[in-house]
Amino acid sequence: MFVDAVTITLSAGYGGNGVVAWRREKFIPKGGPAGGNGGNGGSVFLQTSSQIYSLENFRNQKILKAENGSAGGGNKRQGRNGKDLVIQIPCGTIIRDASSKEVLYDCTEDNTKIEICKGGKGGKGNDHFKSPTHQAPNICTEGTEGELKEIELELKLIADVGLVGMPNAGKSTFMSAITHVQVKIAPYPFTTLYPNLSFVQFDDYSRVLIADIPGIIRDAHQDRGLGLSFLKHIERTSVLVFLIDIAGWEGRDPFDDFLILQEELQKYNPQMLEKPFLVALNKVDAEESKEYLEEFTKRYPFDPSTLFAISAKEKVGIAPLLDKIKELSQKDGKRF
Repeated sequence: MFVDAVTITLSAGYGGNGVVAWRREKFIPKGGPAGGNGGNGGSVFLQTSSQIYSLENFRNQKILKAENGSAGGGNKRQGRNGKDLVIQIPCGTIIRDASSKEVLYDCTEDNTKIEICKGGKGGKGNDHFKSPTHQAPNICTEGTEGELKEIELELKLIADVGLVGMPNAGKSTFMSAITHVQVKIAPYPFTTLYPNLSFVQFDDYSRVLIADIPGIIRDAHQDRGLGLSFLKHIERTSVLVFLIDIAGWEGRDPFDDFLILQEELQKYNPQMLEKPFLVALNKVDAEESKEYLEEFTKRYPFDPSTLFAISAKEKVGIAPLLDKIKELSQKDGKRF
């Protein structure tokens, strides 16, 4: 199950208590204070990892806590510090305060480590309080509480290429043809219910990360269909590939489908249409495609070199499209 939004509670560890103890040794009747300090509580860190692609690990973990510090001991023994808790999250995760909704961090770089909750301080033993004028203090302090925070994690995928299309346009078939990811393929809409993410590896061993976004319909920006749940995952891709069913499934006009997709992206976030894009006209193996293909080409207002006629099912015309995807996605070295 793909999880891209969770609310979790994070708790740093308590500091260990200081203790009151006295030095007891033969021939030293007044050994003085010997109570040690408590250890500090563990802190909670979030660390980004490029090897994690969803927030699924938090689906059944709502409260995460670092280790408490240990109490001090006699003979001035320091209590053990609690272990820090380091939680791995995907690159592209936005961290918000659950109550104020304030964005605390936007984690876009790999291996970024952020301290979210600081561990409590260890208490002081009575040895800490001795002085020339107070040589036998009988006091100690308790450790302090660690910080407690409820946060929201929202994932916006970071990929080189976002694959955008209407339901049943053939995106899953296309992903199966170019990658090794196993995706559900069926002759009905919304077979893809969550983003599929996979690499395309080229002969020079370079790789392009492609995100297959679930089908977009008219008014998706108003949360119709799968709507806002997955439009956000297109925001951080560097290249868009519009996959159009050129066979006119259920009598739809392929060019109207293209206009709807552009309109929905523009209404959701106008900057998304500023990204470089390609248009893959899929299902050219179907008999109905010829007439639609000619009409689409005539009405297409952009550079004709961005148009590619393909058949994902028959793996026709895919190689030139992948070459162009590679060229655009590696052009500036950025992913969003």
